[in-house]
Amino acid sequence: MVAKIGRSSNLFGTLSYNNEKIEQNKGEIIMTNKIIETADGKYSVSQLAKSFDLYLINNRNTEKHTLHVSLNPDPTDKVPDEKYREMAQQYMNEMGYGNQPFVVFKHTDIDRSHIHIVSVCVDEDGKKISDKFEKIKSMKTCRMLEEKFGLRNAADGKNLQNLKIFKPVNYVSGDVKSQIASVVRHLSLHYKFQSFGEYNALLSVYNITSEKVEGLLQGKSQKGLLYFPTNHHGKKSGKPFKSSLFGKNSGLQMLQKHFDICKAEMKSSKDRNMIRTEIIKALQQTNNEISFKEKLSQVGVDTVVYKNDSGRVFGITFIDHNAKSVWKGSQLGKDFSANVFNEFWNDQKTPKVDNPTEKDIINTENPGRIVSEEQLHLFEFMNQYENNKASIIDDFGGLLPLLQAEDFEEQEFARKLKKRKKLRK
Repeated sequence: MVAKIGRSSNLFGTLSYNNEKIEQNKGEIIMTNKIIETADGKYSVSQLAKSFDLYLINNRNTEKHTLHVSLNPDPTDKVPDEKYREMAQQYMNEMGYGNQPFVVFKHTDIDRSHIHIVSVCVDEDGKKISDKFEKIKSMKTCRMLEEKFGLRNAADGKNLQNLKIFKPVNYVSGDVKSQIASVVRHLSLHYKFQSFGEYNALLSVYNITSEKVEGLLQGKSQKGLLYFPTNHHGKKSGKPFKSSLFGKNSGLQMLQKHFDICKAEMKSSKDRNMIRTEIIKALQQTNNEISFKEKLSQVGVDTVVYKNDSGRVFGITFIDHNAKSVWKGSQLGKDFSANVFNEFWNDQKTPKVDNPTEKDIINTENPGRIVSEEQLHLFEFMNQYENNKASIIDDFGGLLPLLQAEDFEEQEFARKLKKRKKLRK
């Protein structure tokens, strides 16, 4: 289980964010502590806020007085409401907030349930509750709750590796914004790519595409980025989302900086020789596009092929999930250009590529390059679609980015509230 602790100066906004989930039938209140009861057991935002008035009136200069905690069990853990209530109470007790008023919301807006706890950081006398060593205390409490309630241990490296860190977007299942967020907010933190085209090739593996937009705002030229969900054929299948919804890492400015950094790093990267060797092996052992893609997918490499209406290959990009790097064919050498693959697959001309050298073979057998039986099983999933666009890469990526998918929505909600206040003024 992972706990995420947030603080703000906007109690009403935080309660409104959680209440909005209830209105969308994606959440419910499962517990309250020291909250004024209502006759029907239902609460509006203003009714909930009244229970915190005394604490905020007596507040002694604590600017960020609102506490917002999310407790996220492993996606494979099925937690009933009764357990969630016990977990919430014990977590608040251990963190020093057991005697505070708080509300526990259960969210079901993504493919796993989790809870949000809203409270205040000041006591009845207006004194701030100590947050010293808060992160360490929270981690210890999570481990204790995992053991007590039989949950998966988030600190166990094996469990982390088995989580689906990046998952292809399924526009049919709903909540597309959260699905896209769980991918685009973290790709640039884990993968190296040198251009917008390579970034889009990487996005296509997760059923997403992006487009640059330009226009005038108050007489000034503005540039932005839109993200679209796609189907398994790469066609847009839903409304676009502005990059600003997903944080600065998904915006044009930060991506451009990432391109520049990656150009310098990848120029002398040993990963180039490794992926060249894997491609050569696949070419030697296959005679068509589908089997070529399947062969590479078995060693953790996705292939994105671009064709015109007549079926001619005009572009090819390789995504190495082992080295977390994206390569255009032309970057790997003239023997790996799109024209070579077009002639091989469409004109049946055997490509002239050198056999892997002994040095390259040794490199590809580096422990960091070995694919385990478990990984091979995971990569088999990628072969279920003709264009290999629905791959799930379970063993790569950072620490639980999927568990933080709700983040950007709360931030966006807060921004909307600020805009409304400005308009009223």
